[in-house]
Amino acid sequence: MKPISHQVPYYSQWESPELVPDILDGTLRAADDPLWERSGAANEDEYEYWSWRLCGMACLRMVLDHWWGVAPAAVRLAEECQQAGAYVRHPDGRLDGLIHAPFAAYARTRWGLHAEAVSPLPADRVAAELGEGRLPMLSVHPGIRTLAPEVPRTGGHLVLAVGADDEALLIHNPSGFPDGSQRAARVPWGDLERFYSGRGIVLGPPPY
Repeated sequence: MKPISHQVPYYSQWESPELVPDILDGTLRAADDPLWERSGAANEDEYEYWSWRLCGMACLRMVLDHWWGVAPAAVRLAEECQQAGAYVRHPDGRLDGLIHAPFAAYARTRWGLHAEAVSPLPADRVAAELGEGRLPMLSVHPGIRTLAPEVPRTGGHLVLAVGADDEALLIHNPSGFPDGSQRAARVPWGDLERFYSGRGIVLGPPPY
């Protein structure tokens, strides 16, 4: 395979990417992120709620910045996706989503992107889509940030594929660590299946 590397801007699902390790290990509340207002949240508590669930919106911001040169506030995007049916927020605080099909429809109608919810989306097609200039969002287990040797399931977290070569897939990970697992993090093909649910959303500029 000829190496592929798309130069895509990176966004974390938290406004301060360097604080991700502290937020994930509980030494810092997300609500105490000093840049929380950039998210578009109404207050710190709303930011706390959404920030743990914004992996898909971080991927969307990367894509929009890459192709359209805009990166709308993450919580504002999430609220639009909720209105579009891609998130379902329950009275008890549970959140269903990101639901792939309505999200793809939202990305097409709101942002003029090619967007296709694909299941199954095998690894060889991910590489092929990257080769055609498109950027797949992949459903993976968050343990992919450290290439954890064992995880309880696949899926549950969204990352953006931005490149590939014969040995590895390159991902922008919205909940990655600043020591190297945030931007263009290398995931060896042999490790990917441990985390990857085999489904995702292929995004690209029109025409497709």
